[in-house]
Amino acid sequence: MLIRNLVNTISIVVGILIITAISFNKLPIWSFVVLILLWVVITTYGVLNIKAGYFLKSLNNNPTTKGKKIAITFDDGPDINTIKILEILGKYNIKGTFFCIGQQVEKHPDIVKKIINEGHIVGNHTFTHGKFIDVYSTDKFIGEIVDADTAIEKISKKKPLLFRPPYGITNPNIARAVKKTGHAVIGWNKRSFDTTIPSEKVILKRITKNLKNGDVILLHDTKLITLTVLEQLLLFLQSNNYTTVTIDELFSIQAYA
Repeated sequence: MLIRNLVNTISIVVGILIITAISFNKLPIWSFVVLILLWVVITTYGVLNIKAGYFLKSLNNNPTTKGKKIAITFDDGPDINTIKILEILGKYNIKGTFFCIGQQVEKHPDIVKKIINEGHIVGNHTFTHGKFIDVYSTDKFIGEIVDADTAIEKISKKKPLLFRPPYGITNPNIARAVKKTGHAVIGWNKRSFDTTIPSEKVILKRITKNLKNGDVILLHDTKLITLTVLEQLLLFLQSNNYTTVTIDELFSIQAYA
């Protein structure tokens, strides 16, 4: 059972009990308001935190993986900066997973070809990654996924099966859309915040602190700061005997249809 269903069931039962108690003057009316506020807080957390598994199942890390394996993922590309990311990965013979925006794929098809030809995996990150994409209807969100698939498939000749929601946000519409398209939803458990934190040292510390087997690291190939962080990260992984694998390998799933 999804956590959302469990929370809703408990909230309804407790709500009925509270209303009954209020009607017999056993509880003040504000106790029901507290229940509603608690439900809102929990649901909001579920929307914003993909790791919560509140609306849908996502693959965020794999602690059962054998050996010291982790996965490095990149969001929001392809971008001119992606070429430099690929150079660094190639220098250390590392394979990554790139969750690409469909519009960017159409803008930089040669970079997507380079990603694929160098043995990396390309996943779906919607077509537009719109600012308000998390409030799209189910049908409109399905269109975002399908259009991104089409853009990627034109280059790879294969349909991507891995999907990452923009901003890591989930909700009932997104859950229904993904169920319809049949993609595996990929989250993360090591968020770098390389889009907001200006310090390379702080970003690297966020990633490497308590790093464990099966962790999934989130970076963005659109950010210049990520270049320096990535090289330092790869040196850290090398010195600590970690092996970097792609998402499909980490979770033993298919990357393409």
